[in-house]
Amino acid sequence: MLATNGYLSGQTKFVTHRLKSLFQYLLLLAVALLLVWYSLNAIAPAGEQDKWDYLVHTWHLADKGWLMLMAFLAMVSHLLRAERWRMLIEPTGYSTSLHHSFLSLMIGYLVNLVVPRGGEITRCYNLYKLDRCPFDKTFGTVVAERAVDLICFLLILIAAFVVEADKLLSFIYSLPLKPLSGISQWIAGLLVLVLLMITGYVGLRILLGNPKIRMKIFRFWHGFKSGLVTVLRLKNHTLFYIYSLLIWLLYFAMSYTVIMAFSETSHLGWSAILSLFAIGSIAMIIPLPGGTGSYHTLVPAGLTFLYQIPKADAVAFTFVFHAWQTLIMIVGGGLALLSTYLILVSRKSDSA
Repeated sequence: MLATNGYLSGQTKFVTHRLKSLFQYLLLLAVALLLVWYSLNAIAPAGEQDKWDYLVHTWHLADKGWLMLMAFLAMVSHLLRAERWRMLIEPTGYSTSLHHSFLSLMIGYLVNLVVPRGGEITRCYNLYKLDRCPFDKTFGTVVAERAVDLICFLLILIAAFVVEADKLLSFIYSLPLKPLSGISQWIAGLLVLVLLMITGYVGLRILLGNPKIRMKIFRFWHGFKSGLVTVLRLKNHTLFYIYSLLIWLLYFAMSYTVIMAFSETSHLGWSAILSLFAIGSIAMIIPLPGGTGSYHTLVPAGLTFLYQIPKADAVAFTFVFHAWQTLIMIVGGGLALLSTYLILVSRKSDSA
C-alpha cells in the first residue's frame, strides 16, 4: 500500500510538473502573439486608409519570392550563429550539440521580442536545462560573442560612412536631437560618472556584506570569466571568424532581398542598401522589444530623407521587413519552445 501511494504520489508530481512546464511555454507563446498584435496596432496608415486595408495592400506590394529568400537566409544565419556559439562553449570544458544550441538561440530571439536583451539570459538557461552547461560559463561566452558582433557592427558603420558620409551625416543632423555642447556637456558627463560610481560602490558594499552572496558572486565571476576568454582558447580561430563574417554578410543580404521585394526601392544601389542596413542595425540595438518603435522611426526617415522615397512607400517597406523578420523569429522560437518541451518531457518519461 505504501509503495502504491508512493508511486501515485510520484506520478502526480510528474504530471503536475509537465502541466506546469506546458503552461509556462504556452504563456511565452501567448506573450509573443500579444506582441504581434501590439506591433500591428501601432502601425499608422497614410491618410484615411483603414489600417487592415493598408496592411493587406502593403503585403500585396511585396514580391513573395524575395521575402521567402530572406526567410531562408535568416535561418542559415541563425544556424551559423548557433554553431559559432557551440564553438565558444567547447573550451569551457562542456559540450552541446548544434541542435540544442540552435533551439536555445531561437528561444532567446523569441524572448528578445518581449524583454529587451532578456533572450541572452534565456538561451543560457535553456541550454542548462538541455545539456547542464553551467549558466555562468555560457553567459560569459554570450558576452564574448557579442563583443565580436560589436566589432563587426562598427566595421559596417565605418564602411557605410566611407561610402556615403555626406548623406549619413546630413541624416544625423536632421534628427530632432539637441545634444549638450561646451562646458555643459562635460558637467553632465561628470555627474553621470559620479552617480554611477556611487551607485556601484553602495551596491557592492551591500552585496559583499553578506558572506553567502559574496561567495555566489565570486563563483559566478569565476565561471563568467572562464566563458569570456573562450575566444582566446578556440580550437579553430579561422573558422570562428569566417562564421562571424558570413553571419553579417547574410544580414546584409537579408536587407538586399527586402529592398528588392518592392518596386519603389528596388532601384536603390549597393551604397544605399549599405547605409540603410547600418541605420536599421542601429535601430535594432536600441533596447526596445525587437526594435519595435525605433526601427519604424529611423528606417522610414532614412529612406525618405536620403533617397526621396515617398513616406507611404517607406513605411510599407519598413513594416513588411520588420513584420516578416518578427514573424520568422516567432515561428522559429515557438517551434524551438515546443521541441525543447518535448525533449525534456521525453527525458522525464525515460527516467520515471
